[in-house]
Amino acid sequence: MKLQSSVLVHLGFGKYVRSDQVTAIIPIEEERGPGRRTFVHLQGEADPVVASRAEDTIIRDLVQEPREVTQARQQQEILQDLLVDLGNVNSTVRRISRDEGGLDMELLERRIRQVLEN
Repeated sequence: MKLQSSVLVHLGFGKYVRSDQVTAIIPIEEERGPGRRTFVHLQGEADPVVASRAEDTIIRDLVQEPREVTQARQQQEILQDLLVDLGNVNSTVRRISRDEGGLDMELLERRIRQVLEN
């Protein structure tokens, strides 16, 4: 498992910490209850932050990429695959698609390249 750096991790009740500042996660055993599930120790802080989320969910968020990052990577892969497939379409099919169907594959390829370059 790899710690995701500089990602905000939700501790519950509006509390967030940077993932790379977390030094220890300890489940609360005494006086555990709503709003008191886990002690989260932070770099440079003497006292831990009390989190309302369980330690396993906090750890999962610490080592897992945010959903937005995963989705962006998947979308880029789909665009790359589409660009390769569009490159395999012959000129006759391109002309028919453009003239009869209104689908300009050259324009679509240019737009995909622009998105992938950014």
